[in-house]
Amino acid sequence: MCPTIVRMYTVFAGGVGASRFLQGLVQAVDPAEVTVISNTGDDVEMFGLHVSPDTDIVLYALAGIVNPETGWGIAGDTFAVVDALQRFGYGRWFNLGDRDLAMAIHRTRLVHEGVPMHRIVAGLAEAFDLRTKVLPMSNQPVRTQIAGPDGVIPFQDYMVRLRTEVEVREVTFDGVGAAHPAPGVIEAITDARGVILAPSNPFVSIGPILAVPGIRDALEGTSAVRAAISPIIAGQVVKGPAAKMLATLGHEVSAVGVAKLYRGLVDLMVIDEQDRDLAPQVEALGMRCFVTDTMMTSPERKAALAADVVAAMAVA
Repeated sequence: MCPTIVRMYTVFAGGVGASRFLQGLVQAVDPAEVTVISNTGDDVEMFGLHVSPDTDIVLYALAGIVNPETGWGIAGDTFAVVDALQRFGYGRWFNLGDRDLAMAIHRTRLVHEGVPMHRIVAGLAEAFDLRTKVLPMSNQPVRTQIAGPDGVIPFQDYMVRLRTEVEVREVTFDGVGAAHPAPGVIEAITDARGVILAPSNPFVSIGPILAVPGIRDALEGTSAVRAAISPIIAGQVVKGPAAKMLATLGHEVSAVGVAKLYRGLVDLMVIDEQDRDLAPQVEALGMRCFVTDTMMTSPERKAALAADVVAAMAVA
């Protein structure tokens, strides 16, 4: 008989920061011990295809093929298809590489055949020979929307087409009321030794996952040690619009501001050494604070951060 795999760590993941942390975590622990719950609120139909940006970033990062310069897409990919589509009037603002498009074509065919998303993602992970389990947050469509001064726009329009140059007044999740956690998601939270909220945007990367009915309750009730890594360092974000969103949504732009959003959901808050002076304010929120170098500037630094987080969780 094959031995049962004990998946000890579950990671809520969305965006580039999460993928880089996961690259470190699978160096620090056995990849088979890790389960990823991926944000699908970013999913979008583009060129008639179902594209899952956050899930694909996770798959590409774990497979070792992600473009290191952009943090998304496939290293060395070509763009012949999107170049050719411009002849027919398609916009070029959403830049998918040719191999990236192959993923979308395959996914779209399976969606049209009625295959649930968790099975599609499992098949993709198997195709890349991943030992880490990757789960979408839900099989039902949930779409992140941004309310700005001129109305509501889809997330990818805000993020890519408008380059986040919109004042964010509210973040909503269309379809979330009818959504359910994908099979295995609740068990991944309740049965884990540790649950980690990756250094991702708390509003549009972690927020959609928590908004799926049942997931927040599972995180609140799990006996696992729960940790979060702040994406804000010295009042700035390494990549993405998290700092701008904190400001426009009325939150403190700091690791403390992020910790307040996660109050009651985590036992351990990991902040950068540049924010060491903020540790007492974090701990005043009822969580332990761990200070370390959270800048993931190399494979070694990614692995070191992951090892630090795992060690800190062991004594939380």
